[in-house]
Amino acid sequence: MTPSDPRTAPEPAVLSGASAPCWVHLVTRDLEDAKRFYGAVLGWTFRPGPLGKDFLMARSDGEPVAGIGAVASAYHVGVAWMPYFSVRDAGVVSGRIRERSGTVAVGPLTVGQGRAVLAADRDGASFGLWEWTGRAATLAPSGNRAHAWLRLRTRDAFDAAIFYGEVLGWESGEPGGCDVAYVKEEVLVRCNGRPLARISSGAVESAPDPQVRPHWQVQFPVADVGTTVLAAERNGGTLMERRAVQHGSEATLRDLDGGLFTVTDVRSPADVDDD
Repeated sequence: MTPSDPRTAPEPAVLSGASAPCWVHLVTRDLEDAKRFYGAVLGWTFRPGPLGKDFLMARSDGEPVAGIGAVASAYHVGVAWMPYFSVRDAGVVSGRIRERSGTVAVGPLTVGQGRAVLAADRDGASFGLWEWTGRAATLAPSGNRAHAWLRLRTRDAFDAAIFYGEVLGWESGEPGGCDVAYVKEEVLVRCNGRPLARISSGAVESAPDPQVRPHWQVQFPVADVGTTVLAAERNGGTLMERRAVQHGSEATLRDLDGGLFTVTDVRSPADVDDD
């Protein structure tokens, strides 16, 4: 069994609702290196994506879990894992990003059956938007599953929650939408009642930490963190940090191209006693 064998890995959350995180994507420079590394470390298989030769679709147990695109050099963006959020109109949301001092780097671009945007918040954390335009378009079908959880590590969690809330329409009251709550000095994002992301800067009431480089931390659930770390190191990756957390452990790794990601054996992005 691989470290992320679906028979033993934590159960992923269900995606649903407007403004929910709907996908994760690795922007890299070398597709073949990424394919070899993540295949060996997370047990993924790959198929060509619908976007051309520079894109792959990663699968786990036959289910799509992530996209990988060798476009960092072409679009002059950094190597990074980033989340995508469902939106009804990518153009409108792009305007909101600019109005609130964020940056729209690419798009909206028509890509397959949707429109995509690469953007950054006002502290520099990269993220994407996805507007589904296909037949019988829905924002995030209730059967889809998120095989990654998200944590925004930023300088000021409260300010970031305001930015994303205004841009994505969190707390709008829209059926199936996302809301936020302050839990144990972090901001917890729930979409259709399910915890899918956290925003963290330390204590919400304390001064922002100037040492934090804002970024979205993509967390992949695995059965055994230690085994996954060893697999990453054997295949040229680097362990950046390993730590014990409530209900389990997690490790932050760097891939061959410098992309950071986290593996965890915790079953939910929210503590069990938070729900």
